[in-house]
Amino acid sequence: MNLSKNLTLFEMIRSDMAKRKGVSNQPTPEHIENMKVLAEKIFQPIREHFGVPIYISSGYRSAALNKKIGGSRTSQHLTGEAIDIDLSGHPSNITNKEVFNFVKDNLNFDQLIAEYKEGNDLGWVHVSYKHPFFGIRPTFGSCTRKTEGHPSSR
Repeated sequence: MNLSKNLTLFEMIRSDMAKRKGVSNQPTPEHIENMKVLAEKIFQPIREHFGVPIYISSGYRSAALNKKIGGSRTSQHLTGEAIDIDLSGHPSNITNKEVFNFVKDNLNFDQLIAEYKEGNDLGWVHVSYKHPFFGIRPTFGSCTRKTEGHPSSR
């Protein structure tokens, strides 16, 4: 199932951790609708702007999966309203910082976080979109914690 021209449901729910732990990561119809809006308002504009495939390091998370990885109980990943993007090492040489700045300067979003700064780049970019969007540009920030990798442990 396609959520947008260049994003499939499989890409949003894929999780190696869910497989390893035997946890279902299947969304409800409401969550799928949220993911379609997220794809339209966030993912697809990024994909079209940069013109290259976009790697999702964390998309939708079921409550069971979120608990297994120690995610926040209020995470918008639980409702299909958040996506983590990581272009580190992408053959195009597009950086996570460029993705962050594009979202910040061009898209409406709920939350935009520059996760785990690494030298001149970011570990990944967390961005969420809650529908309906009321035209409020919320604050954005950066996270400078050090970690052994992405907390979703894909």
